[in-house]
Amino acid sequence: MALSASLLLRQNQSLVMTPQLMQSIQLLQMTHFELTQFIAQEVERNPLLEIAANDGDLGGETSAEAETFSDGEASDAAARVTPDSDDWYGDRAANLGEQLDTSFENVFPDDGEPRKADAPELASQWKSMPGQESGESYDLDDFVAARQSLGDHLNQQLPLAISAAEDRMIADALIGQLDETGYIAADAVDDVAERLGAAPSAVAQVLKTLQGFDPPGIFARSLSECLAIQLAQKDRLDPAMRAFVDNLELLAKRDFAALKKLCGVDEEDLLDMLAEIRTLNPRPGAGYDSMVSETIVPDIIVRASSTGGWLVEINPDTLPRVLINQSYFAEVSKHKARAGEDQDFLAECMQTAHWLTRSLDQRARTIMKVATEIVRQQDAFLVNGVDHLRPLNLKTVADAIKMHESTVSRVTSKKYMLTPRGLFELKYFFSVSISAVEGGDSHSAEAVRHRIKAMIAQEAAEAVLSDDDIVDNLKKSGIDIARRTVAKYREAMNIPSSVQRRREKKAQAKLSAF
Repeated sequence: MALSASLLLRQNQSLVMTPQLMQSIQLLQMTHFELTQFIAQEVERNPLLEIAANDGDLGGETSAEAETFSDGEASDAAARVTPDSDDWYGDRAANLGEQLDTSFENVFPDDGEPRKADAPELASQWKSMPGQESGESYDLDDFVAARQSLGDHLNQQLPLAISAAEDRMIADALIGQLDETGYIAADAVDDVAERLGAAPSAVAQVLKTLQGFDPPGIFARSLSECLAIQLAQKDRLDPAMRAFVDNLELLAKRDFAALKKLCGVDEEDLLDMLAEIRTLNPRPGAGYDSMVSETIVPDIIVRASSTGGWLVEINPDTLPRVLINQSYFAEVSKHKARAGEDQDFLAECMQTAHWLTRSLDQRARTIMKVATEIVRQQDAFLVNGVDHLRPLNLKTVADAIKMHESTVSRVTSKKYMLTPRGLFELKYFFSVSISAVEGGDSHSAEAVRHRIKAMIAQEAAEAVLSDDDIVDNLKKSGIDIARRTVAKYREAMNIPSSVQRRREKKAQAKLSAF
């Protein structure tokens, strides 16, 4: 067969994801904080975008309406005297002062004219000066003490305990080895000795000194050592207590019989030792955690309607108010002498601005659709609680709102819903199905876990439920579940076995009796 070159014309169709489409998908998955940062970057790059003045999160200062006034209209508007203007206020204040036979500021100190500072040259150093009580220069955050870190707290104690320069250097290195809970690694002594070229015995001696610092239990290399340090500072580390803290694995297993034998104490003394162990702090450095707690802002708010049913709305605090400055674009476009590159840049900025506003609007609509369908599916949960949480998957919601499962998955990722039952992540409402006895309605795995936890919480020391007992009780309630599934759910909730729970409950009962 001879080979020859030829020209062919073919036509085909393909689905290509444009950069804007990919960015729209990313917008759908962004959290409120990530979306705020993204919009702030876009506003900085695009001169046609701005943030509405009532959006405090992004700090916008201008609005579209404010720029529609011409210079003449703005001056006329400023010249008019209205009941809200300063001139009207000043006249009324003077008249009221005469009528009241006293200074207007005496009667209404918060409504009077601002006082002048007594010493303006010291105003920046003395914010509580009369005349300096209010205004932009006053910031309450300036009076809040900075949160002290664990390292700062230890460095304040260091000069009082260690004076030698070599030991100070070793102590600084050991402080740098601390984690957020106040522990150091087991090989920290050898590591610091090798890095500084010091003798391991010298590093160990400095470590022993540091272990006497506040908070008690700091610089421990294990939980056993942490508890031993705290007990030693209380002068309670006798041989029996030493054996107790050296065998914490037996305490975790609730093997009190073996602990009594190792410690050489009777049951009453063992219960006293257990009560004292519970007063100790297993994480001495946690109180100095420097991480700032962030409040979760719900994306969806659900509340009961006065006419029945539920009202579902998007939290207005999470809706970014992005505006397109049409007046600025029209003003700049009037200059015909502007170079072609500038015109192309403005056209691209306008196209990007329109795309961003449409994408944000579509994002809000999609979140609203998904949240409304979730509320419709989980109506029984909102009315009666976790026990009535229905099994739900992404495909059910996607088919109901005519969208793809991946879209629903992106919407429910790291989004939160505020309900009368509390604040929940949207993923919480999706749970696998557990079949019911004799073909009844299936049950949600989350609801089953809640029932297991409630059963265990209500059991007595004389009647601790085994996994088989829990299975029997669930089957009586119409839930068909295997024993291994109950054990898996119990371990996932950090609930010990029935043997360990029985030992613990008996010990607690005897402890409370004393």
